[in-house]
Amino acid sequence: MSNRHTLALLTALCLYGTAHAQPAKTSFPKMMPLDQYLMERNAEITLARSAAPPSISTDADVLILGRHGYETASKGKNGFLCYVERAWHGDPDGPDFWDPRVRGPICLNPAAVRSVLPVTKRKTDLALGGATKEQVVSRISSSIEKKELPLPEVGAMCYMLSSKGWLAGANSHWHPHLMFYLPETAAWGENLPGSPVLSFKDHMDHLTLFMVPVKKWSDGTPDVPHEH
Repeated sequence: MSNRHTLALLTALCLYGTAHAQPAKTSFPKMMPLDQYLMERNAEITLARSAAPPSISTDADVLILGRHGYETASKGKNGFLCYVERAWHGDPDGPDFWDPRVRGPICLNPAAVRSVLPVTKRKTDLALGGATKEQVVSRISSSIEKKELPLPEVGAMCYMLSSKGWLAGANSHWHPHLMFYLPETAAWGENLPGSPVLSFKDHMDHLTLFMVPVKKWSDGTPDVPHEH
């Protein structure tokens, strides 16, 4: 796999990415009007649930993005939680940080609900409150260092199996995959020739994100390779 495709894939995965030696020119240097990021309520609930198989997402909590942050749209009973991430949860060095087209359906397991979701909500509060990209990065990193926000719990993971999301610009449609949140020092033999595991270190969130592609989307249809 070429370096270009490796970077593109990592950028597409859950709106994260690696730092580029030559930062890409962005089409969205600041946050656009809020209405561009909002969705119709039922459409967002459906998109959020598409992140995981119905056996998981049907009984999961669902959040939707409102004018003042994420709000509960449906209460579940299995401890999982599904929602749709927006661009500001992504790579601050990439070109898509404020891209209003980004929609990343994601379904967190209980450990991630407790330890990853608070960071997600805080980023959203900062973005909707008018913070710049630089302020989002510095305040999140500082809050984690001060233990005002948690590091991921052991076992924190999520499903990203939706074929309906838009993850990052031209590479909006990647593969169904699972993600695992671990400390920055963790190692799984990732990014090696023949390894099915991709990863990168997210220094803002103080973690390593491991990504494992799988064969089927949440609706059971097979993933069909395609060219970008």
